[in-house]
Amino acid sequence: MSLDRRTLLKAAAAAGALHTVWPLGPGLSPAGAREAAEALGAVYEAAPFTLGVASGDPTATGVLLWTRLAPEPLAAEQPLPEVVEVGWVVAEDAALTRVVARGTAPASATLGHSVHVPVGGLAPGRTYWYAFTALGRTSRVGRTRTAPAGPVPRVRFAAANCQAFHDGYYAAHRGIAREDVDFVVHLGDYVYEHGPVGGDHVRDHEGPAVLSLADYRRRHALYKGDPSLRDAHAAHPWFLTWDDHEVVNDYSGTGGGAPFLQRRAAAYQAWYENMPHRDRSATSALPDPEIHRVRRWGDLLELTVLDLRSHRSAQNLPDGTILGPAQKGWLKDTVDRAPEGWHVWANSIMLSQLRARPGGPYMFTDQWDGFTAERKEVLGHVHRSGLEDLVVITGDWHSAFVDDVRADFDDPSSPLLGTEFTAHSVTSGAYSADWNAANGPVMGRANPHLKYFEGNRYGYDVYEATPERFTAHLRVIADRRDPASPVTTLTRFHVDRGRPGSYEDPATKGSPAQWRRD
Repeated sequence: MSLDRRTLLKAAAAAGALHTVWPLGPGLSPAGAREAAEALGAVYEAAPFTLGVASGDPTATGVLLWTRLAPEPLAAEQPLPEVVEVGWVVAEDAALTRVVARGTAPASATLGHSVHVPVGGLAPGRTYWYAFTALGRTSRVGRTRTAPAGPVPRVRFAAANCQAFHDGYYAAHRGIAREDVDFVVHLGDYVYEHGPVGGDHVRDHEGPAVLSLADYRRRHALYKGDPSLRDAHAAHPWFLTWDDHEVVNDYSGTGGGAPFLQRRAAAYQAWYENMPHRDRSATSALPDPEIHRVRRWGDLLELTVLDLRSHRSAQNLPDGTILGPAQKGWLKDTVDRAPEGWHVWANSIMLSQLRARPGGPYMFTDQWDGFTAERKEVLGHVHRSGLEDLVVITGDWHSAFVDDVRADFDDPSSPLLGTEFTAHSVTSGAYSADWNAANGPVMGRANPHLKYFEGNRYGYDVYEATPERFTAHLRVIADRRDPASPVTTLTRFHVDRGRPGSYEDPATKGSPAQWRRD
């Protein structure tokens, strides 16, 4: 007999603790755990490829392919041999008849039966299709794309962030899957670590706060239970960074002692097992994910992916660091070696200063505002280097911001270096309309570099770059409680090549916003 979602939630609430009926609770078999998750809105593909397929980190000659075997996605242990041979194929057509590469890879229990295949020898700027086989079954077909080489007339990519499962369905990812884009950048908070929230949510987490490797694997499997997320992975290659909720809210670096370090190691491993991410070492038994990297899309765009979590110190220290010494040196070298073209930093938390009121304290020192000396050092280096055409794309705030990036945010006359676009969240709770109406103008007065704020919608951004202009399309959904919610463009902002600073498209400037600087 199937479980009705709301009946299940009510029964759990009446018992006083949702986690008593979930996968690690008494009386639930792996099949029962899956049924419970499906009652919460998760839908899986045919075993063993229940979690779908994905690709990531494309270069001009290759791409990373991913899948994870999970016949029972919510089970603590999979009913699989210790090692399973997984076949893979890459072709020039969706029917997989014009094969250009194939091989096998081991999926071991040590890494959650995940597979990460670095495929090389591909042609630049080409679309390919791929699939996996294992245990007599074939996965769905995924589509990917290599980076181009040489002159490029246009690049389009999407950016997403903050997708709390319990806050709604992933209509935004449904939209991303249908976009004509070259790749996707995920800016963090892919999963959330806390337990069930209860109440009138359309779905919920499957158990208590996650702490162990088995816990984090189960949480990732729950999130992959949204078919729109799997569709977005199967449609485009992804670049990924992480923020805090992949481990625990607002964590900093290595602080917290041995229990925290064990939890962080479990979270990092589960993240790697469930992502199309290229590990820095192909020989180590366990992954050691390195996030920061530089990738180029021909001569048009240089993408710099930053890790703003795992190397940071505590906040508000005179010598505090959000990047860590090694990554900061690497970023400065990247700036010094930057080629001509657009320079895009994938940044999980806001770079621009954000004060709550004029002359008041910072709003949230977990972002770059808690590391002001290092921010001024890095942006000063950008200014001295003469770097032009800098665009920063950011997540985390569950709201849309458009900011001028200045060398010194306390000095409105300091050099204008670039533009920061902070995108709406996929689902994670935003602000109320009343809060926005009252506080949007206050934030505008407190932050002279802030040009636009909208904090009561959900969606994603699509960015388009040509040799002449960079455009941000702010896409929003109508209702996060509707998995098929339509997507519309709220507004567009442009940055002209060689001229720092953005401006709103006159055709969309009349669109709704909580605040804009006229």
